[in-house]
Amino acid sequence: MFTDRKEAGTSLAEKLVSRISSGPLVLGLARGGVMIAQAVASRLSLPLDVLVVKKIPSPNNPELALGAVAPDGIRLVNWRLAQQQGVDEAYIQSVISNQQSAIRQKTLLYRKGRKPLRVKDKTVIIVDDGAATGATFEVAVKWAEAKGARKIIAALPVAPPDTVARIAPEVDELIVLEAPEHFDAVGQFYRNFDQVSDEEVIQLLHR
Repeated sequence: MFTDRKEAGTSLAEKLVSRISSGPLVLGLARGGVMIAQAVASRLSLPLDVLVVKKIPSPNNPELALGAVAPDGIRLVNWRLAQQQGVDEAYIQSVISNQQSAIRQKTLLYRKGRKPLRVKDKTVIIVDDGAATGATFEVAVKWAEAKGARKIIAALPVAPPDTVARIAPEVDELIVLEAPEHFDAVGQFYRNFDQVSDEEVIQLLHR
């Protein structure tokens, strides 16, 4: 059980200290992941940027991700799960279009005119406050690959074992502090898991 995101980020940073070299940058997934990422970046004196990703929710269960969308047209769709949910391609494409628009708007809002950090040929540490199904984290990794990252390090405070096993082969290094068998939601592993606001994300990025 973590006290809050800041404590989780500090704990992640301690695990990362001996594993980083050659000027990596930290990418926090908006919104909660940015708070974790800021704690990591601050402890390790690394540059911080935001990555906005959105899940593709099932119309039958909004908490169930049928895939996820990242900037620049990067997407990941679990078509088998979509079929099981009775979802057709038209629904998926409609949600992707809407989510891409939302991603562009949020990215502009968070950066406030600041240019994105260069990912190409860099070591990139991708951080979130946890991963349940892992869909949004996987699409973030796919985005970093498409942008030409030299090395990708995934850093998560908590994720279930099956998600850890799925993410591990997709990255160069994976750091997960806790991988409990009984996993319902990321928030159950934090004493304080208040929603992070857009304003807080902006403040964290511009410190």
